[in-house]
This record gives sequence, C-alpha cells and structure tokens, in this order.
Amino acid sequence: MITITGKSVFGGVAIGKLSFYKRNRRVTKRIHIDDAKAECIRFQGAKTVAVEQLKKLYEKALGNVGEANAMIFEVHQMMLEDLDYIESVENIIRTQNVNAEFAVATTADNFAEMFSAMDDAHMQGRAADVQDVSERVLNILCGGGADERGRQSGKPSIIAADDLAPSETVQLDKSKILGFATMYGSANSHTAILARSMNIPSIIQLGEKLSDKLDGKMAVMDGFTGTLYVDPDEKTLALMQEKRVKDLKERALLEQLKGKENVTKSGQKVNIYANIGNVSEVGAVLKNDAGGIGLFRSEFLYMENDTFPSEEQQFEVYRKVAENMAGRKVIIRTMDIGADKQADYFGLDKEENPALGYRAIRICLTKTDIFKTQLRALYRAAVFGNISIMFPMIISMKEIAKIKEMIAEVISELQEDGIPFRKDVELGVMIETPASVMISRELAREVDFFSVGTNDLTQYTLAIDRQNPKLDSFYDPHHPAILAMIRMAAENAHAKGRRIGICGELGADLELTETFLKMGVDELSVSPAMVLPLRKKVRECE
Repeated sequence: MITITGKSVFGGVAIGKLSFYKRNRRVTKRIHIDDAKAECIRFQGAKTVAVEQLKKLYEKALGNVGEANAMIFEVHQMMLEDLDYIESVENIIRTQNVNAEFAVATTADNFAEMFSAMDDAHMQGRAADVQDVSERVLNILCGGGADERGRQSGKPSIIAADDLAPSETVQLDKSKILGFATMYGSANSHTAILARSMNIPSIIQLGEKLSDKLDGKMAVMDGFTGTLYVDPDEKTLALMQEKRVKDLKERALLEQLKGKENVTKSGQKVNIYANIGNVSEVGAVLKNDAGGIGLFRSEFLYMENDTFPSEEQQFEVYRKVAENMAGRKVIIRTMDIGADKQADYFGLDKEENPALGYRAIRICLTKTDIFKTQLRALYRAAVFGNISIMFPMIISMKEIAKIKEMIAEVISELQEDGIPFRKDVELGVMIETPASVMISRELAREVDFFSVGTNDLTQYTLAIDRQNPKLDSFYDPHHPAILAMIRMAAENAHAKGRRIGICGELGADLELTETFLKMGVDELSVSPAMVLPLRKKVRECE
C-alpha cells in the first residue's frame, strides 16, 4: 500500500481506480519565419477562435457550476484580450522572427512565472489560468479546431493529474468522476473552487509520489484528511468503506432535519443562516434548508473582476440573491478588500502589517466613489427581497456617523434620479475588533444588529497573525478572552434590544454551540454544509 498525503479541497470518501487525465501532449518548437505579419495574423485568428470556444464553455459552465463560477471563462476571455498579453506575443514574433506557437508558449511561461512570484495567493492562482488560455490557443494553432485537449476514462474513476485547468475540469463528465487527486494546485485556484462547487471529493498538492505509473491502480481517497491510499490493504479498505457508509448515513439522517425548527429541548430558538461568497452558492443554502444568508461576502465580486464592478453589475448580483431567497434574510457585507483578499486594480500599497492596515471599511470611507456605488446597488436591490447591510472592521462611532452620512447622500441621489429603492434597510456591524466590543453598547444605539467575525476577533485579541503557520500552536479560538468578548457584545446588544449573530468559524464549532446559546446568541451563520449538523446539535442541547 502506498500512502500519499496532500491538502483537502472538498471532503468525502472515494473508492475506485485511479485514472490519469490523458492530455494531447505536444512539443512547441522554435521555427524561423520570414513573414512576421502573416504569423501575427495567424495568432489573431487562433485567438478569435479561442474566445468563441470560451463563450461556449461559459454557457456550459452556467448549468454545471452556476453563474459566479462560470465567470472564470469570462476572465479567460479578458486574458486573451489583454493588451500586454497580445503585445508580448506579437513582439516576440516580430523581434525574433519566430512562429506564433513559440511566441505564445514563451509568453505563457513568462506571465505564469510573474503571477507565481506574487505574494497574493489569489494572484498566484492566475498562473494556471494564463497557461490554460495559452494552451487553448496553441491547440488551435496546431490544427485542433475543436477543444480537444485531453480525455478521461470512460468508467467511473478517481481523476488524477499533475493539475487540472478550469476548462478541463468543467468539460469532464461529472457522472464518471469519483474524486479529484492532483500533484500540485492551489486551494485558491479556480479549479479548486470548481471542484468544491461540483461537490466532488478533492485533494491537491499530493506531490510527485502521485505519478502516472499508478494509472489504473485501485485507490481510496479520504477527502476529509487529504490522504490517498493506493493499492490499499484489506484493513484500510474496510476502514474507509466504513467511513464512507457512515458519512452517507449521517447525510441521510441530516436530510430528515429539513423543515424542523432550530430549537433546544428547553424551547430556546436560534436562527441558523449560511455564509456564501457568490450567487451560485444560493442553491446550496436552499438545499441545506438555511433560514437565510447571514453573510454574503461581497468582496468576491471585486476579486473576480479585473476592474471595479459597476453599479448595474452589483445590482444584478444582489437582486438575484434576494429574489432566489424569496423573502428570507440576506445580510450582505460591504467589500472587505485588503489583507489576505486583494484585487490588483485597487492599487493598494504593500504593507508591513496588512491585517492591521488599509482594508475593509477604511478603504470604503476614503474611496467614497467606490463605496457609494456599492451602497446604491444594495439599496436598489433591497426592493426585491429582505436585504440587510453589514459593515466590517468597525472601530469607532465616527465611522458609523460617516457611513450614515454617505447613506443619506445615496438615498437623496436615488430619489433625485427617480430610481426605485428601499429606504428602511437594516444596518449592522461586524464585531471583529476589541475596539468594537468595548464600544458595543454605543454601537447598539446606532445599528440594528451585530455579527461577530470570530476569525479576526481571535486574531486581534490574541495578537496572532492567523495566516502565519508558525503560530498555529498559539492560536486558540476557545481562549477565555474570546468568549468573554462575545459575551460582552451579546449583553450590550440585548441591553438595547438588538440581535447578535456569529458568522465566523466558531459559529460552526459544535463544542461551543451550547455556550453560545447560554449567552443568548440569536443567530449562527455557517457554511451551507454545516447548517443541518448545527441544527442537530441545537436540538440536542438542553
């Protein structure tokens, strides 16, 4: 038996044969050409065909993984239309008198190296994207008019590969996929996002132990621990089969909780909502019977764009979420850009301590045109459902006053423009800094609700960078100080008749559920997959 450990992307147990994704390999040769102009025309023609292919892929992805994830292929189209990319290819052709294939391959390598060297994990994920779109152009230049870049086994199997490009992932026959196992890859890559959206057990970063010599071998994949067992012994196979059966049984039992109340044995009720980052996840919210959306991370709309999303683009996204939730609560957090969530076009400076730096509401209150565009879209979309707005990283009453001043301006402008909007939108703040806890009684006078972001609250209270793996042994989200902070915020919220929820990772920590209920927490917002397990835990509490 061979045991290989990687990084889990999506949980679950898969048992079956390994099938290495077979690519149509080609060697890109450097060939001297005499007519650079004709070669540039060849490249432009191939690029046009590639864009058309990507449009078709977008349409296919809409049905498979939803609109937000299908936008990957719109991003790929924009990459092909990027002037820097085009100029690089054509400059190599003209200055070196080489064939278009060589120029495209060289540009792809250069751009991928540039993205990989960036500090931001999101941008590092773009290295695979630029290689993907370039490979598409190369395929066309080499005579592949259709998107014939690889093939999978005809039988259900665990798909293995060095890595998988987003377009390859989408085009695979989902009914024949038991799981994904890759040698490399990033948890922030578009491919990993797609795998999660498709609810398929997935492990990345298994390394070179996962070689094509293992093709066809029996394997067991534990997506919960990120472990792949090749040629498992009888004991391991039996244990994994038992784990798989247990997982399926637990899912079946949880299904029976749909439609049931979130109420303890003593009659205490709590709202259980879901956290999402894009429109495509609304289906998972409804499927798992969440009472609403407790956190819509609007920053992902900015991170998926190559420029600031327009008011209309944002309005359509927020409206669609509100309509799909059909009157259920939808709490949308204004953009929390900065720190570990970057978008290059914001032009943010590199900071010594980004978690303590220019981020979230601090950007909104200084780049007011960006903030007002988002507020306009939110107030307009609120006409179509039960939308509330929540502001991150609050540390002072002055910030609340400034926010309300800007909201008044937005309302006045919408009235003057004759654009329909809803005026009585509930406003809330994230309790994620010690400062917000200490002034929570004053904050409760000015807003309608609190939502505790336990990830940042833990980071700031314990003075520990949660992105630093060296500090994992010191990072204690159960620290008495954290629980005392949450209790204080809850008491101050209730003293002013306001409700308080928890939307950070601790909301899904079943060891703390009873503690939170005793504090009087009104709402717990978790990932869609945790809604039913949390409901089960609540119903077991006294």
